[in-house]
Amino acid sequence: MNSASRRIDVHQHLLPPFYRDALAGHGIAEAGGRALPAWSPEAALEQMDLLGTETAILSVSTPGTGFLAHSGEAAAMAGRLNDFSAALAAGHPARFGWFATVPLPDAAAAAREAERSLAGLGADGVTLLANTAGDYLGADGQDALWRVLDEHGAIAFVHPAELPGPAVAGIPPFAADFLLDTTRAAYLLVRCGVVRRYPRIRFVLSHAGGFVPYASHRMAVALAADTGRSPLDILEDLRGFYFDTALSSSPAALPTLLAFARPGHVLFGSDWPFAPAAAGQYFATGLDSGVDPGTLAAVNRGNAEALFPRLAGARVPAPAARPFSSRLRQSVRRAGARAVFRLVQPGTD
Repeated sequence: MNSASRRIDVHQHLLPPFYRDALAGHGIAEAGGRALPAWSPEAALEQMDLLGTETAILSVSTPGTGFLAHSGEAAAMAGRLNDFSAALAAGHPARFGWFATVPLPDAAAAAREAERSLAGLGADGVTLLANTAGDYLGADGQDALWRVLDEHGAIAFVHPAELPGPAVAGIPPFAADFLLDTTRAAYLLVRCGVVRRYPRIRFVLSHAGGFVPYASHRMAVALAADTGRSPLDILEDLRGFYFDTALSSSPAALPTLLAFARPGHVLFGSDWPFAPAAAGQYFATGLDSGVDPGTLAAVNRGNAEALFPRLAGARVPAPAARPFSSRLRQSVRRAGARAVFRLVQPGTD
């Protein structure tokens, strides 16, 4: 592991074997237009060492439990996923944290599982898909969940799902639709007043918030016309979200994100294993090469330490020396990522 980085990755996924089997049983072999990747704790740790990540907060990606039509089945699957995640984190307390899966759109069941996970299992927060079968965050009837999360001062990690309605041929959902899905959820959480009524919930938006930073002022004008509120107040609500850098530390996206977000509200994310190792290294290199040392230290770790106080000051013992072949593969991968980044951003050292 690159001990100089000591990143805290708030956007890393897990796919337990029983969950993969359940997806396969429902004919699901991909998420967001990408084939379900291989996953194991050992592979996760290897990738973390490659990126200089000390701790990863794990979450279940789309479709969550939304592929299960019966609410009881969804709740049972969420419980099983959370038990698995809690045990994994307990076995690697300095390397893994976890966000609980909740069985939306059943808000009452989601509230019960959130309470169980936060109070009884030690979850670091919850994962909320932007929409579940077309039911978006911010819709009516979700207050039971918001109350529980607010009471715990919980972190809610908002991850996109596939958009309601048919996909467009030739455009995989992860490439563009995911960004719109997160943006829709953020818009509705502000429009419907969730962020104001439940101020103790800390919402983290995946992938730099989708289009939120870029389109924030346009959104504020629309929301002001719709609600009668001040555009400046709406912008403050939008800036109140936290944002991760998963697949977003590019020369175009990163400056926009840093210009928009409140200080302390940008967190490192890799999106592994759905983002392959090369993509993770490419965007990590973009972050490492694109900001000043103080900002880099804050995004890599400091901002997450403030959000997850249990991680502040924690240190992971240096790993045992790996075989030469493994170290060689890592060096080649890093060199490749740097070379690719230089190709798309000339002049980067």
